[in-house]
Amino acid sequence: MNVPLVFFKMSGSGNDFLIIDNRKKVIDDNHLPVFIKKVCQRKLSVGADGFILIENSELVDFKWRFFNSDGSPAEMCGNGARCAARFAYLNEIAGKKMSFETVVGIVEASITKEGVKIKMPDPKDILLDYLLELEHGPLSINSVNTGVPHVVISVDNLDQVDIVKQSRQIRYHKHFSPAGTNVNYVNIQPDGIVAIRTYERGVEDETLACGTGSVAGAIIMAHKKKVNPPVRILTRGGSYLNIHFKNDGNGNFADVFLEGDARVIYEGKLWEDAWHW
Repeated sequence: MNVPLVFFKMSGSGNDFLIIDNRKKVIDDNHLPVFIKKVCQRKLSVGADGFILIENSELVDFKWRFFNSDGSPAEMCGNGARCAARFAYLNEIAGKKMSFETVVGIVEASITKEGVKIKMPDPKDILLDYLLELEHGPLSINSVNTGVPHVVISVDNLDQVDIVKQSRQIRYHKHFSPAGTNVNYVNIQPDGIVAIRTYERGVEDETLACGTGSVAGAIIMAHKKKVNPPVRILTRGGSYLNIHFKNDGNGNFADVFLEGDARVIYEGKLWEDAWHW
């Protein structure tokens, strides 16, 4: 590693990330998962929900590699993608409209008055109202892949959900093995806003927001409850995300966009003490 390592700490609707410009290969891939797990650990290091490397691309403006806080790679992260796009814009890697490579394909992004708007993968593998056997008995769930797999459960009261205990059963359930799944709980409020809580695979806990989870919640509610776009999502952290999409009424969704904030918290330098302990 090139020490010290310059990084940005950014937050997308309460999801926080460490972002490093790795176009000049300042990060050594040897032991990378261990390094990421260390620097993402709260109290002992900087702490974050995820870790992002910005790298060169021969096709578009840049390429990213995204990792969960446990060091595992992830296919997609909507809140992280917005932060990566604003990072690229602020560091003159890309203009206000940009494209970047991810594991799930090319992502288009634009800087807007509301923050950053990104085009998400078209949802796939939508399954509604099927039973999953848990410790306390069968539970009716919905699932969809919005770049990563998500379960969506509609509840009457979000505050009464024992989110960690129940979600861990679902996340590690044999039905979703070996990769596992993220788990979301949603409730449509009287004003039409969809409130959401999310347990994230890789973080292994509830997070204050999840972009792909918010898209999953919006798609399932549009499918089941006929909620019309743009769907406004209230995250656990109190921020709002806007989900835009086209719906043909037959369960097919396309042109999905996620829009929300992407805030720079601070810029700093990582010393070896950040991961040597």
